[in-house]
Amino acid sequence: MNKLRVGVIGLGMGVAHVNGFRSHECADLVAAADTDPKRLEERGGRDLKIPGLYLSAEEMLAKENLDIVSIATPNKLHKPLAIMAFKKGCHVLCEKPMAMNAAEAREMLAASKKAKKRLMINFSFRFTEQSFAMKQEIDKGILGEIYYARTQWLRRRGMPGFGGWFGQKALSGGGPLIDLGVHRLDLALWLMGYPKPEWVMGNTYNHIASERAKAEKKAFDVEDMAVGFIKFKNGASLTLEASWAGNIKDREYMHTQLLGSKAGLHQYNLNEGYSFECEFYLEKSGAQYDMKLHPPVPQAKNAMFHFVDSIVSGKPHTATGEEGLIIMEILDSLYKSAEEGCPVKIK
Repeated sequence: MNKLRVGVIGLGMGVAHVNGFRSHECADLVAAADTDPKRLEERGGRDLKIPGLYLSAEEMLAKENLDIVSIATPNKLHKPLAIMAFKKGCHVLCEKPMAMNAAEAREMLAASKKAKKRLMINFSFRFTEQSFAMKQEIDKGILGEIYYARTQWLRRRGMPGFGGWFGQKALSGGGPLIDLGVHRLDLALWLMGYPKPEWVMGNTYNHIASERAKAEKKAFDVEDMAVGFIKFKNGASLTLEASWAGNIKDREYMHTQLLGSKAGLHQYNLNEGYSFECEFYLEKSGAQYDMKLHPPVPQAKNAMFHFVDSIVSGKPHTATGEEGLIIMEILDSLYKSAEEGCPVKIK
């Protein structure tokens, strides 16, 4: 069969997208767009050797006959670029968060359905061998009924591109809640089976980053920490914590815990980095047991490979636009709750 022609927009985070698509034999990475001419030439041309290089997404979409467009840009551009790609008849893989807010996410979903093309969100923490193995065990019923979860991504001092677009609400939509929290929230919801949220209560803080921004005369108008509580329609609940700056021991702290009627699960990062271990806690014959997941574990492919494979095989893909919208509805409601100082119901 003919290979699917792929174009990537944004060669910052998009480098991982390029390499991900190139891991599938049915994908042909033919083009990339980036508004930074130096980055386009050095990364796109010299390092990645992408044949078609463009200084605008509009030009790339006009000149290239693409099957898939992958969006790896600041959050503000996700919606307009996705809609533009759908109008050109392309499937779209979009970086997380799906959009600036739920209203934009709904517009993207509507455009996807109108074009009859796929929309997938790059919730990359699902696409690891360990996550795949955890999900397999949960789907087999090891935890029983999951009634409570807690998920965290906390940094002692880790504000990305301080003074850049990450810290400007008009470009990002928010701070660590929409940047880091979105990853751990999706992972927890995915493991829980994506229960429907009923109401949330949240709070945001900005005690550390705001002072640094003032001292360095840099733009920063988002939170540096957010916390939230989510109640689901099935009775389960989840606590979420995300921060770029907090006076904690670890440089980087990522934990997800699930409590079920039959067992519990705890995934945690090692040595303040991006490697993880996972343990299950259960009872057998009246005795308490701990079970640790050891590598190698069942193979899982990256998000780009999965997207291509799903299109080629005609099978449904995971990390759907519908799930991305649920995430955005939760994030919107948490920010609204923090602003208004009361719980917010999700319709």
